[in-house]
Amino acid sequence: MGKEELWQTVLSEIELQISKPNFMTWLKNSRLIENNDGSALVALPNHFAKEWVETKYHKLILGIIRNHDGTVRKIDYAVEGSLVKVPSKSRTSVGSLDEKQLAFQEMKVDPETNLNPRYTMGSFVVGSSNELAYSAAAAVVQSVGVKYNPLFIYGGVGLGKTHLIQAAGNEVRSLSQGKVKVKYVTSEKFTNDVVWAIRNRRVEDIKNTYRTTDVLIIDDIQFIGGKEKTEEEFFHTFNALYEQNKQIIISSDRPPRAIPTLEERLRSRFEGGMIADIGLPDYETRVAIIKTKLQERGAAVEDQIVNLIAKRFQRNIREIEGILNKLIFYQLNYQKPVALSGVEKIINEAIERAKPNITPAQIIKAVAGFFEISPSDLVGRDRSKEFIEPRQITMYLMRDMLNMSYPYIASKIGNRDHTTAIYSFKKVDVSIGKDPILTDKILMIKEIVNKVS
Repeated sequence: MGKEELWQTVLSEIELQISKPNFMTWLKNSRLIENNDGSALVALPNHFAKEWVETKYHKLILGIIRNHDGTVRKIDYAVEGSLVKVPSKSRTSVGSLDEKQLAFQEMKVDPETNLNPRYTMGSFVVGSSNELAYSAAAAVVQSVGVKYNPLFIYGGVGLGKTHLIQAAGNEVRSLSQGKVKVKYVTSEKFTNDVVWAIRNRRVEDIKNTYRTTDVLIIDDIQFIGGKEKTEEEFFHTFNALYEQNKQIIISSDRPPRAIPTLEERLRSRFEGGMIADIGLPDYETRVAIIKTKLQERGAAVEDQIVNLIAKRFQRNIREIEGILNKLIFYQLNYQKPVALSGVEKIINEAIERAKPNITPAQIIKAVAGFFEISPSDLVGRDRSKEFIEPRQITMYLMRDMLNMSYPYIASKIGNRDHTTAIYSFKKVDVSIGKDPILTDKILMIKEIVNKVS
C-alpha cells in the first residue's frame, strides 16, 4: 500500500471516530510524507495543528496506522515547509517580521465576490460554542442550494460570524474552481444599492446583480429591518434565488424571532431554513484562537501570556486580535519579548479605552425597547407577568455592567426593597448558560446598550 493510499485509509477511519468539525479543522489537510524503517512522518498545515494533533490524537493515529502497516513503530509530526514556522526553541521570538509581514493577512478583497481570501474554513477554530454553525456551513459547501437553505447564523459582535460565512463562500469558489458565482455583501451595501437603483431608476440593475448569483451571502441582516423598500427587494430576491435552488447564507446579531422590525414574511423565510448560533467561546477555544492567530502572523509568545489574554477577553475575538496586533508591534519595535507586566498594562489600557459610558437610563431604555414595553412600565409598580422578566434582566444588567449596589438598583426600579434586586440578579445569573433563550436575550440587550453608549 502506497503512502497516499495508506494515509487516506487512516483518515477515513479517524473521521468515523472524531467529530466532523475537529476532523475538518485538524486533520483534513494533513498528509503522510514519509513511511520508512518503521517511522512515519505526518505533515500538518501549521504549528498549532501539529501541537494539537500530537497531544490529542497521537495514540488514535498510531493505533490505526499500525492496523494497516504493522512495521510502523513511531510517528513524528512536522509543519508543511511552505507555511510559516513558529520557532520551537524560543517561544517568544518573532524572527525577522516587519510591519508589512505583520499585515500580510489583510489581503485585497476579491472585487468580483467581495470575499476576503484570508477567511478560510481551515483557519476557523472550532469549539463547543460554534460547532453547530461550522458543521452547517461545511454541509452547505458540499451541497450548495440543497442542504440548509437558507443558512442563518447569528451571534454577538466579534465572535466569528463574518469569518465563517465568508469562509464558506471562499470554499465554494475553490471547490468549483470559480464556476459557482458567489457574492458577499453587508446589509448596508445592499440597502445602498437599492437606494441608488430607485433614485436612478435602475432597479433592473439590482435584479441582474443579485438574482443571477449562485450563492448570496448577506452579513448583518438585522439592519434591513424597518427599511420597507430594502425589505421588499430582498424578499423578491430571496424568493427568486430560492426557487432556483440557489444558496442563501445570512448572518445576524440575533435570531429571526428577536428582530422586532423585520417583516413577518421575511422572518418566516429565514426560519424555514437552518438556524445556528455562535456563542461565547470557552477558555480552551479562546486559547486555540490566540495560538492560531499568532501562527498566521508568524509570531509566538509565552504560554502564560496566551493564558492571560484568554482569561481577560471572554466576549469578543476582535478585541483579542487587537491585543495581539499591539503585542507583536511592540515586539517588532523593541526587538525583544514584552514582559508579562507589560502585557498586563497593554490589556488594562485596552479595556479602559473600550469601556463604554453606560448609564442606568440607557439600560432601562434598551431593555424596554427590546421587550417592546415603555420605560415607565418597566420601572413602575404594575406586577403583570409581562413586566417581571424585563425588570429582573434590568436589575441584573445594572449589577453586571455597572457594578451598582443592590439598594441603588432597587431604588431605580420602582423604589423596591433591595432584597428584590438581590433575588433578581441571582436568578438571572444562575440561569445564564443553562437557558439559551435567556442568554441570547442578555447578549442582544448588551449589544444594544454598548452601541448606544
